Amino acid sequence: MRSEPTLVALVMAAGVGRRFGSDKRRQALADGRTLLATTLATAAKAYPRHYVVLRPDETPAALGLAPNTPVLSAPAAAHGLGASLGDAFRQLLVCAPDATAAAVILGDMPWLSTASCAQLNARASATAIVVPSHAGQRGHPVIFGRHWWPALAQLKTGEGARAVVARHRHAVVTLELDDPGIWRDIDRPQDLPG
Repeated sequence: MRSEPTLVALVMAAGVGRRFGSDKRRQALADGRTLLATTLATAAKAYPRHYVVLRPDETPAALGLAPNTPVLSAPAAAHGLGASLGDAFRQLLVCAPDATAAAVILGDMPWLSTASCAQLNARASATAIVVPSHAGQRGHPVIFGRHWWPALAQLKTGEGARAVVARHRHAVVTLELDDPGIWRDIDRPQDLPG
């Protein structure tokens, strides 16, 4: 019988968000919560063990989060999402020695669904890279088995973990979901929910 994997989530929120024109993480949504707080609330339901990845000079409270929110620091965030992932996975290797896999979630995904996360979580293992897809388009969260964490920890630049996924296609488990929320994020003010 297969044992349940121990999952942890990284909510990536160290980016600058240049296309938005201001700090989108602090953008208030209709319910009064910030964009980042909304994404984190859903992520926390799906992944009770989670970390928000921030730049070193930032605090959770300044971004509308609880002051005791678990944080990992991304000192190389200016070099892109890949660099932030590298920073986060180097720390995760140390602070989550018992975790089987890590879900990477973008901090600007207010349509994230706990049901979709649960479906992805059911496929997680130490050696799989679980990728959601909807209507032929891949999205997030992407769940990386611990076997791939050292490769992710080597990232220094770039747009994220695409190169790691591409190099290890044999490990990729693509799960088709009926959920456009896996790829809907906020890049510009017009992307905000009405």
